[in-house]
Amino acid sequence: MSRKTKIIRREWTRDDVKTLKLLAKQKAGVAKIAKKLKRTPGATAAKAHILGVSLSTQ
Repeated sequence: MSRKTKIIRREWTRDDVKTLKLLAKQKAGVAKIAKKLKRTPGATAAKAHILGVSLSTQ
């Protein structure tokens, strides 16, 4: 049987949110922002949606 990795959730800090908003404003893609924040693209997109931040690269 394969082992499942335990998911450890990290709280979003003010700096994380600030970085997310800054990179979104610069039209960086979701993958690039997620990599910078060391989070999954899904978690990054979900947080942006909650904050009302557009991650459109257009």
